[in-house]
Amino acid sequence: MSEEFSCQISPPFLSEGSDRDLGLDSTLQELPMYNFPVEINCTGMEVANFLEKHPLLPGVILVEQEKFIGMISRRRLLEFLIRPYGQELFVQQPLAVLYSYARIPMLLLADTTSILIAMQLSLKRSPELLSEPIVVQTVSGAHRLLDVQELNIISWQIRGIENLVRYERSQARMIQNDKMANLGRLVDGIAHEILDPVSFIWGNIIYVSNYSQDLLKLIAAYDKELPSASQAINQIKEEIEFDFLEQDLVRSLASIRTGAERLKKLVTSLQNFCHIDEIYPKPVDLHGCIDSIILLINSRLQGEIEIVKYYGQLPPVYCFMGQLNQVLMNILSEAVDTLLNEAVRQQLHLEDAKIVQKPRIEITTEVISQEANNPDAPDSRWVLIRIADNSPGISEELQQQIMESFALETKTGKETSLAVSYRIITARHGGKFNLRSQLGLGTEFEILLPLV
Repeated sequence: MSEEFSCQISPPFLSEGSDRDLGLDSTLQELPMYNFPVEINCTGMEVANFLEKHPLLPGVILVEQEKFIGMISRRRLLEFLIRPYGQELFVQQPLAVLYSYARIPMLLLADTTSILIAMQLSLKRSPELLSEPIVVQTVSGAHRLLDVQELNIISWQIRGIENLVRYERSQARMIQNDKMANLGRLVDGIAHEILDPVSFIWGNIIYVSNYSQDLLKLIAAYDKELPSASQAINQIKEEIEFDFLEQDLVRSLASIRTGAERLKKLVTSLQNFCHIDEIYPKPVDLHGCIDSIILLINSRLQGEIEIVKYYGQLPPVYCFMGQLNQVLMNILSEAVDTLLNEAVRQQLHLEDAKIVQKPRIEITTEVISQEANNPDAPDSRWVLIRIADNSPGISEELQQQIMESFALETKTGKETSLAVSYRIITARHGGKFNLRSQLGLGTEFEILLPLV
C-alpha cells in the first residue's frame, strides 16, 4: 500500500492496552494508543488519504529521520485543507509547510502518568484545544497518540469506580463505627458486671480482716486464762497448724485486698478506655487517662520496659475522653512494639552490642504558653503531653512517609494508627500532633491540646 505514495508511510497501529481491570492507580500505559509516525517531507494529500481510510485515527506524529518533531491532529489538518485555496496551497506541499501554519501547543505526557492526572491536565487546556489528541512518550522514547475521547471515557469509568470505593469505604466505616460502639457498650457492661462482685469483695474484706483479728484476740485471751488446755484442743491446734495459720491469715487477707484493688483499677481503666464520647467535650483528668492506658498495657511490658512519669500540675482539659484514650493507646503501643523488637534484636546480636540500654519510656505533662502570630492577640496556653523513648529512632525517609500519611487519605482506606491519632488531635480537638525522631537517640511524640 505504501508504494502508491512518494514517501514511505506505514499503516497506523493501534495498541490494545492492558488486559487487567483499570483502577484508581492505572496509568496511560494501559490505554490503547495509535502509533502512526509520518516523515515531515510527505505531502498533505498523502496524509489526507490515510486519514480517509482510517476514520478513527486522531492525527499523525511528525518525524524527521525518525526524530520526533510534533503532531498534527485530524481536525487541524482538515481545517486547513477546506479553507479557500487550501488544497491548492497545501495538498502538494510537504507537511513541514503545513505544520508551520497549523502548529499549536500540544500536551505531551509520559506513559507512566496516572489516567486521572492526565484527565485533569487535558481539561486545563484552552477550549479550542480540548479535542486535540494527547502525545504520549513511552519509556523507550517512542511517541504515541491518545484519543482524548478514549481518555474521557476511561477516566469517567475510573471516577465511577472511585465514587463506588468511597461509598463502600463510608459504609464500611459506618459499620465499623457501629460495631466498635456496640463492642464498647458490651465491654462496658461486662466491666460493670465484674466491678459489682469486686466491690462486694473490696467492701467486705475490711470487715473480714477485723473479724479475724477479733477472733485471734479471743483465742489469745482463752490461752491466757486457761493455760492448761485439754488434749483435744491441743490436737486440733496441731492439725490446723494454728501457729502458722495465725501468722499467714493476716498476709492472706492483705493479698486478697491487694488483688481486689488491682482488679478494681483494671476494670475501671477498661471502662474509661471503652468510654463512648458524647456530642460535646467534657473536662478530663489527663493523668488518670495516661495511668489507665499504662495499666491496660502493663502485661505487654513484660518487666523489660521502664516507664517514667514526669507529671506537672494540669487543670481538667476539655476533650473527648474515648478518642484521647485511643490516641494514647496508639502511641504507647507503637513505642512498646519498637522497644520490644529492639530488645529481641539486641539479644540475638548480643556479641555485637557494646552497651545495652534498658528500654525506657518517659511521659511528661505540663502547661506551656506559645506566642500568637498576631502581636495584638494574647499568648495561647496549651497542655503538653510528651511521650519519648530510647528506641533506635526512625529514618528520615520513614518519617516523611508517616507525615504524608497524616496529610493524605490512602486510596485503600487503610489508615495507620498514627494517622488516626493525628486526625483525632488536630481535627477533633484543634490541637497539634508532632513527631520527632533521630537515629540512635530515640523517638518523641508530642501532643498539644488547647487549654480553654
